[in-house]
Order: sequence, then structure tokens, then C-alpha cells
Amino acid sequence: MRTAYKCRAYPTPEQVAVFSRTFGCVRLVWNRTLAERHAAYHQRGERTSYRQTDAALTGWKRTAELAFLSEVSSVPLQQTLRHQHTAFANFFAGRARYPRFKSRNARQSAHYTRSAFRMKDGALHVAKTNGPLSFAWSFGGVDIATLNPTMVVISRDPDGRWYVTFAVDTVPPEPLDATGHEIGIDLGVKDFAVTSDGQRIANPQHLDRRARNLARYQRRMARCQRGSANRRKAKAKVARAHRKVRNARVDFLHRTSTNLVRAADTIVIEDLAVKNMLRNRSLAKAISDCGWGEFRRQLEYKAERAGRTLVVIDRWYPSSKTCSACGHLLAVLGLSTRHWTCPTCRTRHDRDVNAAKNILAAGRAVAEGNLGDACGADVRRQGPSLPQSAVKQEPPAVRRPA
Repeated sequence: MRTAYKCRAYPTPEQVAVFSRTFGCVRLVWNRTLAERHAAYHQRGERTSYRQTDAALTGWKRTAELAFLSEVSSVPLQQTLRHQHTAFANFFAGRARYPRFKSRNARQSAHYTRSAFRMKDGALHVAKTNGPLSFAWSFGGVDIATLNPTMVVISRDPDGRWYVTFAVDTVPPEPLDATGHEIGIDLGVKDFAVTSDGQRIANPQHLDRRARNLARYQRRMARCQRGSANRRKAKAKVARAHRKVRNARVDFLHRTSTNLVRAADTIVIEDLAVKNMLRNRSLAKAISDCGWGEFRRQLEYKAERAGRTLVVIDRWYPSSKTCSACGHLLAVLGLSTRHWTCPTCRTRHDRDVNAAKNILAAGRAVAEGNLGDACGADVRRQGPSLPQSAVKQEPPAVRRPA
């Protein structure tokens, strides 16, 4: 099992110069290779293999224009070619979007394999640098002296902070003890999550709480002249404000996902189309601040490590409009309706709690292989058309020709 440990790094001025030069070379190799791939495919209809990009990199080093590529370690440059080859493979497989060019203002990173670094007594020595790289190790349960990483990633955030990430192959942990509990989760904006037990997890709204400070820093940066030192300082303040929001959000997601994995043997969530939901201009900012995609990713790998079962039901399942007591399906349920009474069994429902209960019932049906027994409605979308509900379908009226 692959595990990563990310630590704050404190390079010396000499190491900063080496790493910054390496970042520039990595960015140049990526952008130049991407441009040549794009031109070869759209102008000549040719696909570029990894071997061709590797040969091109060797040729660039022999030219007078790009001879400086030989001054940095060749391992990060080779890794850049491998990452781009993987990015195109994911794009053609439909798993990712088309690779984009790298910017010098974004996060910078360089990947070093075993041949380009050395770990000795907990000290990290990276190729082309003098002396060990200082970093803060904050993982008390792991002895840094016995760490044997397979890859090291040196990165720098836009706010100027440096990080080192150790990728280590570890033994999978022991599964957690069974709790005999199942839980369904309904994600939302007002409440981040509502469980089938009735528990409500409030949405901390990290971005909204820091919106005023962030807007003030952005106004200051907008008033500065482009290319000036003051604009560079103002831009770093904006990046630091975004970093605080990002760290607070990730910490909240980690705490929430860990508590849910520890509390239940089976966790059921919906397959939300977050990308499509972001097209709503009124809710795009709030939905982005929730981090539903990252939350699902954390649930997936934490459930796998803990021996839990994570069930993802289809996004088309009408969890909010279905009565969790009798299975009656409402024809229409507006977003402003937070409580409703079932016309069949007269059960009073909280919209979110009822949805979480239905999500749990649908997850049980999926786990048991009985897809049509989730409160009487289909769980998975069938065919290219929209799924039909389980209520009685009246035949359409037939019009007689005039």
C-alpha cells in the first residue's frame, strides 16, 4: 500500500536556487513537449509515444539553446515526461481532461526517484544540492530513521512555502472492529451532511468566513502595477489567505470522514455530479466551498484501509421525494420545501433526514444485488433516457387525427 507523508521543508538559499532552477526546467520540458504533441496530432495526425519524447529531451540537451537542462538532475525531467504520458492516457480513456500548460505562478513541484535522493539516519540528501534538506517531521507514530521512501516530491506553493512529500510502500493496517451499524449520508449546502440517524453536520463555510479579508487582499493586488515588487508581495498575501481556507477545509473533511468510517461498517452516499452542479451560478461558490469530491475521495480510501464498505448509489435515485416509511413518490418537491407530509401514510418527514434514510435503503439494495427493492424505485439509471419512478405510470392520451 502506498502512503504519503507531507512535511514543511526549510531549504537553504543555495538549495532554493537549485530547486527553483529545477522547477523552471520541469515546466519548460512539460510545456515544450505538450506543444509538440499538440502540433504533431493536429497538423500531421501523428501520436507521440514516451520513447519519442525521451529522445527529444536528449536532443534538447545537446543544443546550445537548451543546454542548461543538463545543469539540473535528469530524474525530475524524466518523471515529467512520464506524468504527461499518463495524463494523455487518462484523457483518451475519459478519466481526465486534456493536459494544460504549466504556469510559473502556480504550484511548482519536482519528483525524485531513488536514484536522485538518499536517506540516511533521517536526513534527506537530494541530487545537485549541498547538505541535507531540513524539514519538520510531525508524524509521531513513524520513526523517520527507518523511513525508506520510494519517491520524494519537492514542492513550493504560490505563497512561498516549501514542502517535501515522502511516498512509502507500507503494509496495509488491520481492519477496524465491526460496529454492526450502517449509515446513509445526504450531502447538502446548508448542512454539510445529514445522516440516516438524524445527525446534522454543520457546514463551516470556510470561504465565506474569510471572504472579507480575501476581497481586501485582492483589491490591494489589483491596485499594484503589474510586474512590480509590491504586486508580488500582495499576490503572496492573497495566496496565503487561500491557503488558510484550503487547510481549514481539508482538516474539516479529514475529521468528518474519519469519524464516519469509525462509526459504521457500511456507508452509503450518492454519486453527485458536482461538475454539472457548478453550472448553477447561484450555488457554484457554495458548492465549491463544500468540497464534496474530496470528501468522497477520502471516504473511499479510508473505508478501504479500515475494511469498511462504501456504497455509491446512482445520482438519479429520487431520495428526497420518496417516503422512507411507505415508499410513496411525490411528483414535485421544491428546493424550498424542507418538511413534507406523506399523503399515503401521513408520516411527517424532514427533507434531509428522509433522503438519508432512502439513500441507506438504496445502498442495502445495491449491496444485496436487488436493485429494484430500494423503497420500490430503481437505483441505477437504465438506458440513455431518464429513469422512471416506481409509481404507477399512466399511459399517454391518444390524439385522434383531425
